[in-house]
Amino acid sequence: MIENKNLYLKSAFFGAWLGAIAGAILGAATGALSGMWSGVQFGILLGIIPGMVTGALTGALAVRTAGNTGGVSIGAYSGMAFGAFLGLIFGVFIPESFRVSVLALNVLILNVLMQGPFETAVLASFLLSLLATAVGGWVGGRNLKPRDLESSS
Repeated sequence: MIENKNLYLKSAFFGAWLGAIAGAILGAATGALSGMWSGVQFGILLGIIPGMVTGALTGALAVRTAGNTGGVSIGAYSGMAFGAFLGLIFGVFIPESFRVSVLALNVLILNVLMQGPFETAVLASFLLSLLATAVGGWVGGRNLKPRDLESSS
C-alpha cells in the first residue's frame, strides 16, 4: 500500500501540469527548427501530450525517490534518468512516415536530427530528459519539508 497517497497524487497532478507547459515550450522550440509557423503549432501540440505523461510519472517518481526530505537535487537527478529512459522508449516508436515527412522539408538541422531511428530516439531522449529534470527538481523542492537545525545541536 502506498504510504503517502495524497503527496503522490498532488505531485503527479502538479508534474502533469508543469510537464504540459514545459512540453509545449520544448515542442515550440523544436518545431521552430522547421522555419514554419505550422511546425511551431504542431510542435506545441506534440509536446503537450508526452509532456503531461512524463511530468505525471516524474512527479510520482520524485516522491518515491526524494520524498519530503530529498530536495531539488534528488528530484532533478531522478527526473533526468527517467526522462532519458522514457524518451528513448518514446523515440523508438516514432513512425517512419513521420521521419520521412520531416526529412522532406529539407532543413539541414532537421535532416541531421531525423536521419535515422537512432538519431530520432536520441532527440526524444534528450528533450524528455530536459523536461523531466525540470519537473523532478521542482517537485522535489516543492515537497521538501524544512528542518529545524537549531534544536538538533
